[in-house]
Amino acid sequence: MNTEIKFNTDEHAATIYVMKVLHTTVDKVWKHFTQKDLIDQWWAPKPWKCETTKMNFEKDGEWHYAMVSPDNEKHFAGAHYHEINFHRSFDWTDFFADEEGNINSEMPGSNWLIGFTGVDEGTKLTINIHFKSRQDLQESLKMGFEQGFKSRLNQLEDLLNKKD
Repeated sequence: MNTEIKFNTDEHAATIYVMKVLHTTVDKVWKHFTQKDLIDQWWAPKPWKCETTKMNFEKDGEWHYAMVSPDNEKHFAGAHYHEINFHRSFDWTDFFADEEGNINSEMPGSNWLIGFTGVDEGTKLTINIHFKSRQDLQESLKMGFEQGFKSRLNQLEDLLNKKD
């Protein structure tokens, strides 16, 4: 059984707050966010798959990937990394893109701060997602972000539990 996911939205601040406790080490959770062979195993909600085309996990580096449907329909996206504090936190600006990684400015992007804290139960994962506007937040939620992201976090948990 999966642990609880706290998912809160603050429309006035155009922000989503997510928290989940994972019963494994910070190191293992960190690796599943920062290594392409691992993040590809859980980042897309089933039955979709994530295919990383580029991942340069360092300050000012980028991650480019495709979400691939069972019918091979592809949606491209990515993230630009900013501050990285090893095993503690990192932040990125995400974006929708074309196949070459060029940003699609017509789709909402957001700034993410992802934190990893060692606790008695394992790792407390905290994710703060800030949108440029309330409208961008609402659009993302209408596109199914909450359900899709919760599904992905549960897939991450299942994957981590298999490897322990």
